[in-house]
Amino acid sequence: MLVHFRLTVPEDLTRTVETLLVDREWTTNVTVQRGACLDPAGDLVECDVAREKAGVLLGELNGTGLDERGGIVVTTPISTPFARADHLEAVAPGHPEDAVIWEAVEAKAEDGGTPTVSFHVFLVLAVVLAAIAVVTDSAILVVGAMVVGPEFSAVAAVSAGIVLGRWRLVGRSLRLLVLSFAFAVAVVAVLALLARAGGLVDATMITKARPNTGFIWHPDVWSFVVAIVAGAAGVLAMAIEKTATMVGVFISVTTVPAAGNLALGLALWQQHEIVGSLEQLGLNVAGMVVSGAVVLALVRVLWPTLTVRSERLPGWRGPHPGTTGQRGQRRQTGSDAGAR
Repeated sequence: MLVHFRLTVPEDLTRTVETLLVDREWTTNVTVQRGACLDPAGDLVECDVAREKAGVLLGELNGTGLDERGGIVVTTPISTPFARADHLEAVAPGHPEDAVIWEAVEAKAEDGGTPTVSFHVFLVLAVVLAAIAVVTDSAILVVGAMVVGPEFSAVAAVSAGIVLGRWRLVGRSLRLLVLSFAFAVAVVAVLALLARAGGLVDATMITKARPNTGFIWHPDVWSFVVAIVAGAAGVLAMAIEKTATMVGVFISVTTVPAAGNLALGLALWQQHEIVGSLEQLGLNVAGMVVSGAVVLALVRVLWPTLTVRSERLPGWRGPHPGTTGQRGQRRQTGSDAGAR
């Protein structure tokens, strides 16, 4: 797996940047177009880099001052079907699926800790679904509310901010969590009051036995354990860009369902539901933040060594390019198709 660098380079830095890119085992397709950039003015330099070394190259480019004086755009190609790409992946230490680009982690954290209209809308909709799940005692709706909820991005931003020493990011993300949940709970509580006035809900709907949804307001030690595991999995998935894993994290934590139960408890004034929901919400957020920060700190210190040493284990290193790898399989398949 390669990443593509598109660089806008001031003319006086071009030679320095070229030196960084050329004759590296883990770079290829280096091109320079003199004077191609108009705003800011400069040369356009592009290259493809083994993902495992993308963070190293970014650090070197930032060291030249390019991040202040020019432009750096990093993208991931859909496919790189050429032999040199396989060679780059083979010579770069570690596996591209395990590579962590810390600049990308920081950028995601900044996005996750930024209040947006869409964040608040999704959170309100998720809390509405959670409240309906409580009223109908529907486990399916609980899962739906967990998936819709956007709150984990802010939780991950807090963890990343702690590890990266970005304390303003930590404060902004915590403020986003508190204010967005307060807003969503208030909106749903008002909707619940209207539903109560219309005879759609009453106190018995949340005080009765709820075998499918009772867990969302009744915290125990397992609630905290799940939050710790989910937080660890979530920040690791964010660091190595495993989007599918993130969905599993969304489904495992009960922050949004607890908020839905809290809104109903406030509207119907059931104090034990209010207290239990607040405890569940607080435990989940605290557990995810703590475990997320610990895992990110360990990844920052130990991950490079661990991923490199893993290649020494039998069966962990992929086939050498041009032999029995996927490219060879594709060529063989094409020959077979022609023979048939």
